[in-house]
Amino acid sequence: QVLLVESGGGLVQPGGSLRLSCTASGMIFHAYVMGWYRQALGKQRELVATITSGGTTNYAGSVKGRFTISRDNAKNTVFLQMNSLKPEDTAVYYCWSAVGGLGSWGQGTQVTVSS
Repeated sequence: QVLLVESGGGLVQPGGSLRLSCTASGMIFHAYVMGWYRQALGKQRELVATITSGGTTNYAGSVKGRFTISRDNAKNTVFLQMNSLKPEDTAVYYCWSAVGGLGSWGQGTQVTVSS
């Protein structure tokens, strides 16, 4: 069974930075696309970024140039470095793996950007 565990969320002021981590187990980590999604209160879940097994990345337009997704296959971990955070980045951030028919999800970590 795939298990994805996120960490690193919290409260940060506008313009600040956070680094999210997601550690996976129960899967052949290096073989799969990994990603981050987010869901703000009252809104649909949306894609933030993905990274392939070979390291090719893709970003939502709203975060391009501010967020960086990376992975450490030796540690079964995917990261999301978030810089220049804005209040509109406030959301629950979910780790996602392409394992299985519709993929697998972590439990989410709250990111709040507020002064």
